[in-house]
Amino acid sequence: MISQSQLDFIREKVYCQEQPWADAYNALLNGENIAYPKEPSPPPIVVCGPYSIPDVGCEAERNDSISAYGNALAWAISGEYGYAQQAIKIMDAYSSTIQGHNDTNARLQSGWVGSVWARAGEIIRYTGAGWSSDSISQFGDMLRNVYMPLTVNGTDHNVSNWELVMTEAAIFMAVFLEDADAYNTAMGWHLKRIPATVYMTSDGPYPVAARGQSSSPDAIVAWWFNETTFIEDGQAEETCRDLTHTGYSFASMAHVAETSRIQGFDLYETDVGTRLRYGLEFHSQFVNGEPVPSWLCGGELKLTLGPITEVGYNALSFRMGFDMPETGFLTEIQRPAQDNGLFVAYETLTHARNDA
Repeated sequence: MISQSQLDFIREKVYCQEQPWADAYNALLNGENIAYPKEPSPPPIVVCGPYSIPDVGCEAERNDSISAYGNALAWAISGEYGYAQQAIKIMDAYSSTIQGHNDTNARLQSGWVGSVWARAGEIIRYTGAGWSSDSISQFGDMLRNVYMPLTVNGTDHNVSNWELVMTEAAIFMAVFLEDADAYNTAMGWHLKRIPATVYMTSDGPYPVAARGQSSSPDAIVAWWFNETTFIEDGQAEETCRDLTHTGYSFASMAHVAETSRIQGFDLYETDVGTRLRYGLEFHSQFVNGEPVPSWLCGGELKLTLGPITEVGYNALSFRMGFDMPETGFLTEIQRPAQDNGLFVAYETLTHARNDA
């Protein structure tokens, strides 16, 4: 999700104490996951039920993966070896212990955490942090054997954020593993889900049906949380559920597009970028205070979109030049963007006005 040239850009901005990077870096260092490190103690089997009930290592696994990623970023920016050691300590603890995930949220948990593990591992592996070849191999085995089987083929689950983050994780892990087959498999499922996630009026009177879903109007309305009116570009499958889960989908779309761009194919220039751009603008306007029209979800929305705009806004508006005033306003007032405790973290630091 981040290239060496982007890391170099961040390091220079932080060194010169320029904003918003300096404040974002300080927020990273002062956050609980970095400033107050905890001893990683993973269970062999992580058990995650709905909303992490039961929770056998679920929250701890998410926090530890974000801590490893944050420490990896702090090391890459500062050159202070203690941060690299902490990231390695966390990743080695998990890769030497964890064997699997159980219960209903096993696949979703694997998506959230697998995505972040891969980012942390990729930075530590290629920045001279002193990670041993045996530990790298052990970590790769963990990704391949514990997380990849639960994520690479996506899911026909009836909410888009599940499949999008699962395939995001598989794509990221495939980069670490240099596994082209897994990358292409997960990317195929990811791209198929996006038209069923964000509606464009060019799709017709109803959204595109997702895998496992009937294309009948009644079935689509049910999958779209009883939304019956489709008249605006950017409406999303989970809009009428809440904007938080809608934001998870947008985050995964942006994360994968960013990774694909680094790998040599710019998804932002395709239908993916178009749907992401309209989705971000459509939803940001309501968070910014625009009245919710009566035709949309009965005129009521749960308005917390979350800290998910930075990556997509950077690519589509700053890099490509599209006018996105609503997303821009929301992005600015949320800086420095917080982590969401799942798979979105430190994105003002990594992607604010970063054209490298």
